[in-house]
Amino acid sequence: MALQERDFYTESPTTKPADLNCPYCRTVDSYQLKWLVRKKKDRIPGGADERDRAKFAKAQSYMLLLDDKVACKNVRCRKPFDVSGINSVAFI
Repeated sequence: MALQERDFYTESPTTKPADLNCPYCRTVDSYQLKWLVRKKKDRIPGGADERDRAKFAKAQSYMLLLDDKVACKNVRCRKPFDVSGINSVAFI
């Protein structure tokens, strides 16, 4: 049975700050965005075949952006807007 990609990584949630600009009120503020960090394991899990070993050799640690919308922090605005200008995948 072939291994899945998740078997090669350890997952942990984290938050990182990002300065975003609200498109409605044009206010710039810092927002805590949620990321999922996937770090490559030290060694390949047991039961792997040659195809799994090749995939594991190419695997890299990376982060996935989980937030796609945030609400404006301006009290008069508070409108939700899309997170743009930030890559959804970042390699570590």
